[in-house]
Amino acid sequence: MTANIRYKSRIPVKTEDGTEEKQYVGFATLPNQVHRKSVKKGFDFTLMVAGESGMGKSTLVNSLFLTDLYKDRKLLNAEERINQTVEIIKHTVDIEEKGVKLKLTIVDTPGFGDAVNNNECWKPITDYIDQQFEQYFRDESGLNRKNIQDNRVHCCLYFIPPFGHG
Repeated sequence: MTANIRYKSRIPVKTEDGTEEKQYVGFATLPNQVHRKSVKKGFDFTLMVAGESGMGKSTLVNSLFLTDLYKDRKLLNAEERINQTVEIIKHTVDIEEKGVKLKLTIVDTPGFGDAVNNNECWKPITDYIDQQFEQYFRDESGLNRKNIQDNRVHCCLYFIPPFGHG
């Protein structure tokens, strides 16, 4: 038989006049402490966008975060797109809103699905995601865990073309 006993977390402290006054430990304010620490430190968020050229990936990202991440982008013509392989480009921007800092990393995959033969075009993307998770695991398993950089992909938006085969 188990007894459910509830204890109030109070520590007796002697005051100057010799009386005992009970004080709280403070774990009740832990959520507020974690919230303040997180807001002060800021957040990291990594978003991957994948899909064929012209699907609106850049437009969506720019309108979601009210930034222009693709200022110096070079658009390729049709001949260059056919020969291009999937590459992975990271864009990082710091955004601050109402005192909360966000380090936003957009992982763009230009060339994904643009080739005539798209066999295994997804392979570089899955390799990149696995590589980031392995790197984070190695950093977390190491001795110095103070300055771990989280480059894992938190969200992947895959753009499906609006035309198909019925």
